[in-house]
Amino acid sequence: MNIADIRDCFGCGVCATVCARHIIELRLNIDGFYEPYITDTSKCTDCGLCIDVCSYTNDGLSLKGACIKSYAAWSKDDNVRSKCSSGGIGFEIGRTLLSQGYKVCGVKYNIDKNQAEHYIATTVEELIQSIGSKYIQSYTVDGFKAINRKEKYLVTGTPCQIDSFRRYIQKFRCEDNFILLDFFCHGVPSMKMWRKYVAWAEMQVGNLTYVSWRNKFAGWHDSWVMSIDDKNTGEKVDWHDSYNMLIRGRRTFIFSKLSQGDMFYRLFLGDSCLGKACYERCKFKYGNSSADIRIGDLWGNTYKDDENGVSAVIVFTERGENVLHQCNCTFIEYPFEVVSEGQMKTGPKIPPYSRDIWKVLRDDSSTIFQAISIIDRYERFKRWKNRVNHLLRIVGIKFQI
Repeated sequence: MNIADIRDCFGCGVCATVCARHIIELRLNIDGFYEPYITDTSKCTDCGLCIDVCSYTNDGLSLKGACIKSYAAWSKDDNVRSKCSSGGIGFEIGRTLLSQGYKVCGVKYNIDKNQAEHYIATTVEELIQSIGSKYIQSYTVDGFKAINRKEKYLVTGTPCQIDSFRRYIQKFRCEDNFILLDFFCHGVPSMKMWRKYVAWAEMQVGNLTYVSWRNKFAGWHDSWVMSIDDKNTGEKVDWHDSYNMLIRGRRTFIFSKLSQGDMFYRLFLGDSCLGKACYERCKFKYGNSSADIRIGDLWGNTYKDDENGVSAVIVFTERGENVLHQCNCTFIEYPFEVVSEGQMKTGPKIPPYSRDIWKVLRDDSSTIFQAISIIDRYERFKRWKNRVNHLLRIVGIKFQI
């Protein structure tokens, strides 16, 4: 028994990590999502380890815990809080554990490959690369394979990655060496979409050297921002409204916000191009987690006037609770419903124009503008239909379009 017939899975890569024969690779499929492939079936011993650690093929969670406590949290270091997507709790957990001899398996953006990937940080300087959200699927295999199960690690990732990873360390009876951290996950968008977005960005600024999915130039609540530059100079930036860009000296810096219709976020947050498993098999929404700690943004009414950023923190194990309170952070306990306000309670729904979107994304010659035009046409039709139906109701006609 092996993963040879598994397709459209979570793409967590733990099967490739556990394979002693080193014959499982993670590749992008036709839709732009990672999935496993066996490179040489003749070498497979049918040990079944790849299936045993697979969250996709196993029902339920690997950690059957419930929320112990939930907090609003933020770093006491203003520099950390300002640079992180929300309150900086993820960085502070990593920094704390590094000081105790742990290593951190986190996620950075590889600008040369234009992909997110797991890596090992052993110093605070290396950990800095993990700051900020990366709203694309990460390639895990190299990072996970670099982990020595006899050493201590903080491992971060999406809930499905973490669920499979816990099955992995349970199998080898080394859970005590690990602290696992996941986050409230919307889903992962197609790398086909991301590459089309990158192609558009490179037409604006040339080869990319800096990408940020979230920043607080305009405040935390409007931080769904794609910031892309061809030179990360760190200079003061000035906003140019008419071109939706920033100028750094002679360098052009794209600053594209969700509130102004950013193409990446319209497709991603509009659920137009997520993985098949995100729609059909996600079991990790809201309070369902196999991590010791779950983090995210504390949206909702409690901190609606705070623009510095506040982290939502959910603790599922005593070990997670013990780690938290060693961090250089402010913690305020709230009921789970308050801390999780604004987070998805169920999986995403496939939009009615999804099939047309996928035709565009699969076509290497198409552009991201063509995908956006499909949404625009649908939204115009929907507005027209609503107006017509409203007029029909006014004149007393029961028929609706």
